[in-house]
Amino acid sequence: MTDANEARIADITWNDAGLAPVIVQQYDTREVLMLAWMNAEALRRTLAEGRAVYWSRSRQEYWRKGDTSGNTQRVHAVATDCDGDTLLLTVDQHGPACHTGSRTCFDDRGFDLTGEER
Repeated sequence: MTDANEARIADITWNDAGLAPVIVQQYDTREVLMLAWMNAEALRRTLAEGRAVYWSRSRQEYWRKGDTSGNTQRVHAVATDCDGDTLLLTVDQHGPACHTGSRTCFDDRGFDLTGEER
């Protein structure tokens, strides 16, 4: 781990549980695939391995995307938002991103817009 990366990790505003939300996006199409959570160690593992490692809030353990499903995420880039409290991973997704088997966790779940201005 480089000193520069450690400094960037230290600058992230982690929530009270030591986590930050992670938006995961396909690197070439910019399709939003999923939202997950990371803590500092998950981010360190992601940077070191080049594969997405997240913190499972329900299981209280690390999970590297694809270890059980085979649906891996090779990381192309990691960035923070302007407030330093949200991460963006651009990845090359192999197989479905969603545990339901869908390409993205945001398939077919849209709301109807009823406002006059669109």
